[in-house]
Amino acid sequence: MKTALSILLASSTLATAVDFVRDVRPIFQQHCYSCHGEKKQKSGLRLDIKSQALRGGDKHSPDIISGRAKDSPLIHFITTDDEDELMPPKGKLSEKEIATLTTWIDDGAVWPEGVDLAKLEDRRDHWSLKPIQVAGLKPQVSSSSRSIDGFIEARLAEKKLHRSPPADPVAWLRRVTFDLTGLPPTPDEVSAFLKDQDRAAVVERLLKSERYGEHWAQHWLDVVRYADTHGFEVNTERPNAWPYRDYVIRAFNNDTPYDRFIREQLVGDAMGQDAATGFLVTASVLLPGQIGKDDASKRLARQDSIDEMVVNIGQTFLGLGIGCARCHDHKFDPITAKDYYAMQAFVAGVEYADRDLHTPEAEAARMEESRLKTRLAQIDKELARFVPLVKSGAERPMVSARENADRFAPVKTKRVRFTIKATTNLEPCIDELEIFNTSGENVALASTGTQRKSSGDIGVAERHELRFIHDGRYGNSRSWLSSKTGQGWVELEFPQEQAIERVVWSRDREGKFTDRLATDYQIEVCDAEGAWHTVADASDRQKFDPKNKKPAKATLKGLTPAENKLARPLFEEKARTEKQIAQAVNMQKVFAGTFRAPDDIHLLNRGDPEQPKEAVAPAVLSSLGTVRLPKESGEQERRRALAEWIASPQNPLTARVMVNRIWQGHFGTGLVQTPSDFGRMGMKPTHPELLDWLAAEFIRSGWSVKHMHRLIVMSETYGQRGQIYDLRSTIDDLAEGEARGGKAGEGGNDGTLVDADVRYYWRFPSRRLEAESIRDSMLAVSGRLNLKMYGRGFNFFDQRGGLSGFDPIETFTPDNERRMIYAHKVRREPETVFGAFDCPDAGQSTARRLESTTPIQALNLFNSRFTLVQSEAFAERVEREAGTDVGTQIAHAYRLALSRAPSAAELADAMPVVQSHGLAALCRALFNSNEFLFMP
Repeated sequence: MKTALSILLASSTLATAVDFVRDVRPIFQQHCYSCHGEKKQKSGLRLDIKSQALRGGDKHSPDIISGRAKDSPLIHFITTDDEDELMPPKGKLSEKEIATLTTWIDDGAVWPEGVDLAKLEDRRDHWSLKPIQVAGLKPQVSSSSRSIDGFIEARLAEKKLHRSPPADPVAWLRRVTFDLTGLPPTPDEVSAFLKDQDRAAVVERLLKSERYGEHWAQHWLDVVRYADTHGFEVNTERPNAWPYRDYVIRAFNNDTPYDRFIREQLVGDAMGQDAATGFLVTASVLLPGQIGKDDASKRLARQDSIDEMVVNIGQTFLGLGIGCARCHDHKFDPITAKDYYAMQAFVAGVEYADRDLHTPEAEAARMEESRLKTRLAQIDKELARFVPLVKSGAERPMVSARENADRFAPVKTKRVRFTIKATTNLEPCIDELEIFNTSGENVALASTGTQRKSSGDIGVAERHELRFIHDGRYGNSRSWLSSKTGQGWVELEFPQEQAIERVVWSRDREGKFTDRLATDYQIEVCDAEGAWHTVADASDRQKFDPKNKKPAKATLKGLTPAENKLARPLFEEKARTEKQIAQAVNMQKVFAGTFRAPDDIHLLNRGDPEQPKEAVAPAVLSSLGTVRLPKESGEQERRRALAEWIASPQNPLTARVMVNRIWQGHFGTGLVQTPSDFGRMGMKPTHPELLDWLAAEFIRSGWSVKHMHRLIVMSETYGQRGQIYDLRSTIDDLAEGEARGGKAGEGGNDGTLVDADVRYYWRFPSRRLEAESIRDSMLAVSGRLNLKMYGRGFNFFDQRGGLSGFDPIETFTPDNERRMIYAHKVRREPETVFGAFDCPDAGQSTARRLESTTPIQALNLFNSRFTLVQSEAFAERVEREAGTDVGTQIAHAYRLALSRAPSAAELADAMPVVQSHGLAALCRALFNSNEFLFMP
């Protein structure tokens, strides 16, 4: 009360109206600008510019409510008694200053135009958001006078640098082969190239190779964080994610135009490319069992899942971090929170889930599944004759709700009684009781004249009736239900005596119901004298455990030798058929999202689903376009509109972002060093004119990725030497420059001083091969590389998902010697050997792989089981192809691994190693050499 009274008294002393410039701004300048001015805007509040100050901060906007000082957060924070909230944090305002601000707000918070001392930066005035410019040419027109080399040379001249000499032919061949396929050239390819040195022909051969798509798809999968598990703590398997991986490989091999590639990944379900929309759901996601049961938890989880889609779209296609605007307007880029939620509305009907594939391969798999299941049913029918005899000494499986078989020595009888002694709960229920004679006929059927009676029934018309016990139809909807809890019996009498040997019964063959299951029972037959004899019961079955969900395994135990001989081939065929059915089923589904009516999207205060504000319709980023759809727009229509906007030649970001990714794939670093951030916090392009020329050429070519490869790898910039000049040349260049009166380095090409990072391309920037290329190259050189393409991934670990405990598989088979892109990728679990070589774990998007050097890399590559096995295989190949002469063997090993013959010194060093330690030791050393591991 005292504070409020003192402020009121102070206010009354203000004889004249409060003037913003004279009275208010000085208070802001002295106490507020350090945290809420041009350099900092804590909590999103800026007080040095009118429009921003009246808009307010992120958490409680507006902070200044005209005419209502008592309701304005600004006044609350400068008057509160809570030390954690009081502003400014270092020293409270004087009572006069508080009174001035209070009066100013109550009087209407008058802030004249044109008096701000700072100017609000136009965040739309950024190079990446402007139309593509090519020296006055329209983006769709190419100029023959322009070339990659021309742009590079112009920048080199500015830095007083010049291009290095051309790489030698074999170095270029290794470089371009690794670059386009991720594998080394073969000795035959080297020999053929040295004869004619037709570089264009080499490039065309490599671009037509299926190995090209396998290699370049990996770059894309890094960006979209593809994996075969869901992630988070449980990290369970995504068994049907791989069709998206295969789609990407095919798209690169087919040179699918990039604008179509975009459309297919956003709306492929309307373009005959179901697998392509796997792009939308590549990120981690919480499964239903990991989400709280309350509605608030469900809303938050849904927000998180949609956010992942928006983030993926923004960073992949547009090179923008849109996700920052989930909680507040973007701090640096012209993306508002409303923009963000409008983007959410485009994908608000997408769910993370499997759906049916509709491709020729999937339809063929469905037909194959049907055929195999028919055969499996026949096999099961034949195997039913070979159920182990009761009391044979073999423990029989515990009772199952689906099906149970009791086989005994043949016995003649007219009457069989099935008595239930205990159930899982309530009255026992049986959907069908079958009795087979020695000829394999079910003699229990009512249609054969068999009669029935029971201890008592619960009758539910057309559902639970005694007549259903042997009507030949399965399922709970036509079953017998006893009238006694946990007990009851049913008796069947045949028209004439039968020699029976097997009784089959079930609770519910359809598997929908597992309650009321008989867990203890007795089967009896009546002899000619009217005496009952037990032929089977539950005493030799495995003890019933409701937690045991594993199906009983078929077994040959308990069969006679003659039966074993007949049954074994059937068991083997059954195992093969079940495996083939599983493979056929896996070909029919894809983890590519399901589509439903879109959620209603609202602008959320601070990104909190529990604080919704106004509804938002689908609309593109306001700084980049005007595409907007009505709120009632259909789900697919939304995604199609988004795809058309992104894939438009008029979108200034799309072509720039992709050609930069292609350039990065060839040189290790893009013209823009932050390939997924073309915003204000990203790096500026080193060669902006070249970037725009490439983007325009990309569009002009029909968005052909292979065309961009040709332009780049056929350039002199790409074809120059990668090694730094030797010391003698550098000294001579320095001396020449100084003799002319220039500074050190001006006379020569000493780029190490001017451009150590090789951002201006005075030489080819050599780099280590990616993890996948190292592994695949080792397999290729050893002769063990399996070139099988597509399909379900092979395993690096002993399990395909889970919490922890991923033990590496170190037994190598043709399947796990396929290219690494076909491995089952466990999210956040690096591969044991090659994960150390900066191989992404798909936890986050990896737009550019950083290159580290660690001891574990050397240890893995020298001592791992993989290296040892492949070194032995490499040695065996050399011995097989080169014969027994050690010198010839060494020369052939060098040609296979390094595409050249050894020097005299290398041959002299290698000879005693092979003679003393064996050829595999040399092969292992070659795998560990820098020349094998680095791009030439």
